[in-house]
Amino acid sequence: FALSAGARDAALVTTLAPGGYTAQVTGLGATPTGVVLVEVYEVTGGATRLINLSTRAQVGTGTNILIPGITISAGAGSRRLLLRAVGPTLGAFGVAGTIVDPKLELFSGATKIAENDNWGTPAIATAADAATLTAAFAANGAFALGAGSKDAALLINLAAGSYTLQVSGVGGTTGEA
Repeated sequence: FALSAGARDAALVTTLAPGGYTAQVTGLGATPTGVVLVEVYEVTGGATRLINLSTRAQVGTGTNILIPGITISAGAGSRRLLLRAVGPTLGAFGVAGTIVDPKLELFSGATKIAENDNWGTPAIATAADAATLTAAFAANGAFALGAGSKDAALLINLAAGSYTLQVSGVGGTTGEA
């Protein structure tokens, strides 16, 4: 969507060399906090491509759960994506106050198409098992999740379209994810 002329939204277009980057969003002046939508678009079709986008945020309850979105462009065919909601394992990286048991749900519109709670235990028989997920983590440069951790993960093929993920805490738990 377009940004209004004179709006206080921030935008940036840049060319980045391959590597890892972090974008931090903060408020200015009298309104240093609030809800923000961060969007990242790959706008060129060169030999390199965007392979990972991750966000760390507070997961609350009700309307304050974490809800990122994904759009797969038309004409690309289906894409195999690794989706994760990491809470407990973030503690090993020094993140305090992590959510103890995140649940990950994937929606197309209002229809739930997949979910996972406790990554090593598939929610349905056709979901990726722990060995398949572990291989996907390694193949894509994602850090490992410990056996038996309560982090959540999905490996799924998605057709062109827009999707939302909902990360919530099992039993109403809250924390960083």
